[in-house]
Amino acid sequence: MAGQSEAVVMLAGGGALPVMLADALHARGVPTRILAFRGFAGADISRRADATVSMVDVRRTLRLLAEWQPGCVVMAGPVSRPQPSVVLSAFAAYRNRREIAALMSLGDDGLLSGVVRLLEDHGHKVVGVDELAPELLGRIGCITERGPDEASAGAVAIGLDLLRTVSRFDAGQATVVGGRRVIALEGPEGTDAMLKRVRWMRFTRRWRSENRGVLVKTTKDGQDFRIDLPAIGPRTVRLAAKAGLDGIAYGAGRTLVIDEAELIREADRRGLFVVGIET
Repeated sequence: MAGQSEAVVMLAGGGALPVMLADALHARGVPTRILAFRGFAGADISRRADATVSMVDVRRTLRLLAEWQPGCVVMAGPVSRPQPSVVLSAFAAYRNRREIAALMSLGDDGLLSGVVRLLEDHGHKVVGVDELAPELLGRIGCITERGPDEASAGAVAIGLDLLRTVSRFDAGQATVVGGRRVIALEGPEGTDAMLKRVRWMRFTRRWRSENRGVLVKTTKDGQDFRIDLPAIGPRTVRLAAKAGLDGIAYGAGRTLVIDEAELIREADRRGLFVVGIET
């Protein structure tokens, strides 16, 4: 692209990841511009943003990117899925409405893939957080004082097998397994809501087991690492503990670990294990 700079432009959603990524890029001396999504980006990243836009204001987003001429674009932080009618209206000037409708019917990955293609159609290189700051991905091995026992290791293996099997259906990146029984599979509601559902099942005695259960989370087979990387953080640990789980297993090198130091402290305090597994 003529006049292209070396700057990274971050499209910032919610959560702690945008701040972590911005800090990592700043530490490396990488010039960075931040485009924050209104209503999703937190106060910390919004204060550092070069501009703030509505998530569905496609025209202004593309206009700003054309002005800034970034070396690459990265998407960081979750946003809520808008209503189909809003997406169709926002994208109508740029892509065939039927194509967008078809993308939405494929699930979140299909819609996000459509966003990536739209950016690429306008000459922008889209990269993943893993390329810019690989240190934010979880490391392999047990990172807590306590490790998984034999029963938990077996549950982790079942969880991984299940996630591999259902990944082609865009069914989610996480599951809860107790013993040899699948307790819950993540759907569009996300991991936090799934863990709250597991807590409710235990509270109402719909799930009784001597094996407390394990949360398993990793990428889908063939997933584009530029979009929707799975993530865990201190909040995940707290919700897993409230759901009565024994621990968490994540795909090493494939899962973002938010505030690892605090996550470890929280897990050790609550007696949970957290382990990075090779998938």
